Amino acid sequence: MLVRDFIDDSLYNPSYGYFSKKAYIFSPSENIPFNEIRDTYAFMNHLSDLYKEVEGEYNDVNDIARQVWHTPTELFKPWYGYALAKHIVTEYKRDDKGSTDLIIYEVGAGNGTLMVNILDYIKEHEPELYSRTRYRIIEISSKLAERQSERQDVRQVSQRHQCVEIINQSIFTWNTHVPDACFIIAMEVIDNFSHDLVRYDFNTGAPRQGVVLIDEDGDYQEAYELLSDPLIQRYLNIRAEIGYRSPLLTSRWRRYLRSMLPFAPNLTDPEFLPTMCLRLFDQLNEHFPKHRLIISDFDSLPDSVAGLNAPVVQTRYQGMMIPCSTYLVQPGWFDIFFPTNFELMRDMYNAVCGKGGRQSAKVVTQQEFLEKNANLLATKTKSGDNPMLGFYKNFKFLLS
Repeated sequence: MLVRDFIDDSLYNPSYGYFSKKAYIFSPSENIPFNEIRDTYAFMNHLSDLYKEVEGEYNDVNDIARQVWHTPTELFKPWYGYALAKHIVTEYKRDDKGSTDLIIYEVGAGNGTLMVNILDYIKEHEPELYSRTRYRIIEISSKLAERQSERQDVRQVSQRHQCVEIINQSIFTWNTHVPDACFIIAMEVIDNFSHDLVRYDFNTGAPRQGVVLIDEDGDYQEAYELLSDPLIQRYLNIRAEIGYRSPLLTSRWRRYLRSMLPFAPNLTDPEFLPTMCLRLFDQLNEHFPKHRLIISDFDSLPDSVAGLNAPVVQTRYQGMMIPCSTYLVQPGWFDIFFPTNFELMRDMYNAVCGKGGRQSAKVVTQQEFLEKNANLLATKTKSGDNPMLGFYKNFKFLLS
């Protein structure tokens, strides 16, 4: 199968996929009292204590802190969600002038914490708008969709205004046309979108698509074949149209010289392509023509496997996170997540959704977004440190 199909099966297979069976999203039982904490070091110790409640005894505070970096919504609740809400309300008022309902779709809502925080903010600061707010979650994981539905605060909001709907479906199978103006939120979602893999011929520069094979011993092997997949071809075509050239494609003359070296490989190093992100943009363009997009995720990652734009592959074993050197691992037992080139993604988004001037996007760092929208006094420690700004340096936002 194609590499993207192998990764997709590993993460999302309903019977054994990582997010179907293994994934757990850490969430502190109470909001962290940042103003009562001495400094960042004391905050990490406090976080260590919280983590012990969930996963047992740990010795390495830094290891514990690293594991919660993937959940800023949970770690900095409710202030992180309030910042998202302020951005949404500001943009809604500027564009809509308050004449229609505020409709929000969240793709992959985790525990449902962001939804609760956003609705709490709107209820407190915009009570009239709150009565006209509609919040819809598109959640592929049945396990997480059930967890969201079971939350008491979610049920209370839903019963009061019937504004919450949880749709247990993949955004990639969505086929309902939504003509209304709406906001689409995807927080820490695209890093787990499956990617394709290509290598380029040193002589011609032509791409070869990666496939995964299973040998007679049940081991996974990687192979390359002539490019035939339409999605990979379309991604490469759009990328070429916007003027992007892979760093692996050096000048033809240099590639030729390298190919003449003894025992030189005939293909470049691998490059992972975010083809499913392109599919997301296609879905938004077709079914949500009046959307405003908010995406946040990693723009770089340590300990990745070999290759350009390569993922981190890891699993937890005996209380420790174990990184792997390949994505060719037993499906369902390993998290596989990718960094995102946000500037390239912005240009791809504008090429797909920006035709006719309908949409355009910009990229900001997480710090820039929070400095504009968040109540930073609420997450400041006694020493003046602000963990919400100091953590997640490798996060960016795409805003359309």
